[in-house]
Amino acid sequence: MCGEEIEKYYQKPIERIQNECLTMNGFREKGSIVLDFIFSKNDFSVVTSTPSGLMHNYLRIYKKQIKRKKIVSIHIKDEPENILNRLTFYDVDSKPIRLDLNESERKKYLKSIISDYNYFKESYKRADIQVDISGMNVDNIPDEILKILKEKNITK
Repeated sequence: MCGEEIEKYYQKPIERIQNECLTMNGFREKGSIVLDFIFSKNDFSVVTSTPSGLMHNYLRIYKKQIKRKKIVSIHIKDEPENILNRLTFYDVDSKPIRLDLNESERKKYLKSIISDYNYFKESYKRADIQVDISGMNVDNIPDEILKILKEKNITK
């Protein structure tokens, strides 16, 4: 789920919210409250999520809300190298910071991205729609997703 929505709901930066929680599961529980709030107040929402979005606390909210309204989940797949090249870093107050990664740091982050993908790949299979954006210009991705939603007759 979008970090901006979590920050807006709790009125503080993500890292500060995470620091208040004993575990990432505790943070996900707080995030699931926001997800439930978003789904409850809107008839039509587009919600972005982390890879854990179809697991644990978030999955419980999806299952609860899907009984009340149509919810479509989308897995946006990309190559790990492309994800690495788009990484954005933030300070504790959620302000973007520029980091020029050296080769060793790039390898470390790439390994982490691949590890995350492998860990979460079963949850990706739960998504209703799979969209592969490998090699796409980032500006074209929203149009590609809308095209697929229209093909499947899912748009509002």
